[in-house]
Amino acid sequence: MKLLTVNVHAWQEDNQMEKIQALAADIAAERYDVIAMQEVMQSIGAPLVSGVLKEDNYGLVVLDELKKLGVTGYDIVWAQAHIGYETYEEGLAILTRHPITHYESFFITESTSMDTWKTRVIVQADIDYNGRPVTFFSGHFGWWNDEVEPFERQFNNFLKHVPSDRLAFLMGDLNNPSVAKDEGYDLALRSGFYDTYELATEKDGGLTIQGSIAGWEGNEDGLRIDYILCNQKLDVLSSLVRFNGNETPIISDHMGVKAELNL
Repeated sequence: MKLLTVNVHAWQEDNQMEKIQALAADIAAERYDVIAMQEVMQSIGAPLVSGVLKEDNYGLVVLDELKKLGVTGYDIVWAQAHIGYETYEEGLAILTRHPITHYESFFITESTSMDTWKTRVIVQADIDYNGRPVTFFSGHFGWWNDEVEPFERQFNNFLKHVPSDRLAFLMGDLNNPSVAKDEGYDLALRSGFYDTYELATEKDGGLTIQGSIAGWEGNEDGLRIDYILCNQKLDVLSSLVRFNGNETPIISDHMGVKAELNL
C-alpha cells in the first residue's frame, strides 16, 4: 500500500497550474492507494459541478490533470472547514482508487462557523482495500497553545471517531512538531497511534516545512509537522518526503509525506 499526505496550499502558489501538474504526474507515477490533502480550496463563487464540489475545486482539477495523463479510477471526498483567504471555501480531501464504502466529515472544534478560520473538520473515508476494510482520516489541526481552540481538545474530539475494530490512518498537518515534548505529537502516540516514519525501515530526514511559513512565522529550522499515523503497528517499508525540490518539485509551502507499507 502506498500513501501520500500533503498540505497543498491550494490556489495560493505562484505557477499554480504547473504545481498541480507536478502533483498529478507524481500520482500517475506512484499510483498511490490513498492521498490525503489539506487546504484544498474552491472559489466561493464558482459553479457547483457535483454535490458540494465546485468547478475549481483543487482536488477536481488534480483529477482532471490525471485524466490527461491517462489515469482514471480515483474518487474524491471533500468537505469544507471554513472560509480561507476571504474568497475561498477551504477544506480537506481524500483521493483513493479503491471502493469507498462510507464517508463523512465532522467538526473537532467548538466553533462550527465557516466564517471562523479556526474552525476545523476531519474528512473520513472508509475503503475496501482488497477485501479488507480500512479507515482513513485527513486532518488539519490547530496549535497546541491556541487559547481559543487548543489542539488537545481537537484531538480528543477526533479520537471519538477512531474505530477500534479495524485499521485506521490519520494523515495530515497536525501543526505540532515531532520535537516538541509533551505536546500534540506525544499526545497522538499516547493515544494509541504509531508514526509510520518511526516504524519505517527506510526513511529520510522527514522534515515537511522549511523556514518561515504562515502559522510558523520565525521558524528557522526545518520541522516535521505532517504525518501518516496508524492505530496498529505495521510493517512500514519506507517513509520519504515528497515535493521538497529534490526528486520531486516544490508544490506548496509544505512538503508531502509518502509511506509504503506491507499489509
